[in-house]
Amino acid sequence: MPKNEGRPPSPDSSPDEQWRAFIAQHSAPRAAPAPEPEPPAPRPARVWPRNAAVALLAAGAAFGVMTYAGGSSDGDTPASASASVSASAAASASATPSASTPASAPADALPAAAARPMIPLDEVFPATVEDGSSVVFSKVDAVVLDSCTATDSVGARLAALIRASAGCVGEQIALYRDEDGNQYNLAVFTMNDPVDTADLVMELAHDFEDYQVAAQAPPPESGLPVLPADSGLVQAFGGGGRAAVIALGQWADGRTADYQELVERMGPLQDAVQDKAFAYEQAG
Repeated sequence: MPKNEGRPPSPDSSPDEQWRAFIAQHSAPRAAPAPEPEPPAPRPARVWPRNAAVALLAAGAAFGVMTYAGGSSDGDTPASASASVSASAAASASATPSASTPASAPADALPAAAARPMIPLDEVFPATVEDGSSVVFSKVDAVVLDSCTATDSVGARLAALIRASAGCVGEQIALYRDEDGNQYNLAVFTMNDPVDTADLVMELAHDFEDYQVAAQAPPPESGLPVLPADSGLVQAFGGGGRAAVIALGQWADGRTADYQELVERMGPLQDAVQDKAFAYEQAG
């Protein structure tokens, strides 16, 4: 006989039958409510917080700032530049990112510029660099990479910028250390078109937390440790002629503090490499 727990009792049923039907109807197990979807896992926080960058920039610090040797397309330099610059200036001027770009080179000048090779590796990355006081930077390793867009050396955004440009002559990278074991990575991208250099540098400088150049692992014979992926990191950018320079700095212990001190410590090394690269570009 089919069960009738799900139907209301007949008016002709006895009181006992009505009671049993009521109990059966209300004691039936209810379907468990569907579980709420779990919130998406939070994205890993960068070790270089945005508020730190904002605070340091507000204080006028050279924290991941763009440095570019060249005039803007309208002939004006950014208001925050520390010195006036022109397309033939030898020294770079510190500036916050700007929408200005250097004036385009004549159409017939691009093939000649692109045909010129990169600056020699040992010339752009000297064996030692002194900061003028007590810090000496020693070169640990340097190499010319086979590609400007290799996935193990640049991020997807930088690779896309390079592919959308008039081309890249090559990328040179170097690892330096100081007496305290702090590590400094330098990357020099030589572009075919100097206008692409300016665009690349300014695009990278728009987001100081977006690290698009990989830090090198030191070779075992260097005695330097391979720092964890979550180690503190600072970066700065420069460009002149066809050469774009990206500098990265990390404390020896990988700590995520004292960023401004690290940027200031890295400055003379970045300046030395930029000066070498920019002088070579101007000589051409």
